[in-house]
Amino acid sequence: MIEIDSKVLTDLESGFTIPPKPELLQSLQNELSSDSPELNTIASIVAEDVAIAAMVLKVINSPFYGLARTITDIKQAVMFLGLEGITNLVTGFLLEKAFDQTNCCIKLERFWDTASEIAAISTLIGKKLKSKVPTENLHMVGLFHDAGIPAMAMNYGDYVKVLAESNRDYHTSLIEREEANYRTNHAVVGYFLATSWNLPKNICQIILRHHDVSFLEKINFGQDQLTFATLKMAENIVHVNRRFVASPDWPYMKEKVLAVLDLDDEDYQDIKDDAEDFFNSAH
Repeated sequence: MIEIDSKVLTDLESGFTIPPKPELLQSLQNELSSDSPELNTIASIVAEDVAIAAMVLKVINSPFYGLARTITDIKQAVMFLGLEGITNLVTGFLLEKAFDQTNCCIKLERFWDTASEIAAISTLIGKKLKSKVPTENLHMVGLFHDAGIPAMAMNYGDYVKVLAESNRDYHTSLIEREEANYRTNHAVVGYFLATSWNLPKNICQIILRHHDVSFLEKINFGQDQLTFATLKMAENIVHVNRRFVASPDWPYMKEKVLAVLDLDDEDYQDIKDDAEDFFNSAH
């Protein structure tokens, strides 16, 4: 487990601007932490934000959930997803809304398009391997794992150049380039953001370590490893679709990812084919 020196977080806190936790998320977390959280109360909180409510209904009625009938109101969605499921989904949407393009040196629309695709493909993999992979957190991890990137782009005006260099040359990782320029990196910043929003600790750790090859060093088939492996596979599938080349981490992680998910190359190809159908239907 990567440990973050308290001084690092203190330095970030004093000199780094991150989006504050939204009131809607705080209200959801307060209700979840109560002695007897109520579905009706959760539904009412979500329904207060029309845009968030609409996004929840759009996702739950997407092909990934494969529902026999259309969900038409938030209470139905909460009943289907459960308390934690609806909170995780809403958290992802709130994250996307939290960043302002006018203060950011990268194109946020493009960034969130990619993050949304990774979240969708993670969910697709989770559904395909439903007996092995916990799907309730996959959408949130897919959206949130790289959230440190727009946070850094809001704080460093030249960050877009560092990102572009990393996209052109995979011999030096983005993490290494960030450390050389800013003495921190997007995984640490993402972890800081996730913890400040009070996300579950295991998700915070996956965000912190999502480029850490050693996460799969000792395979235990636990939920965190399954979630991590699903994320890395989804990252690579989206990267190949967008850039026609494997993601930078994939050559180092492919073997372990397939082992954790108990897949062979043929199984992996089947999932890639399903993902291709998704990309084709989305355009």
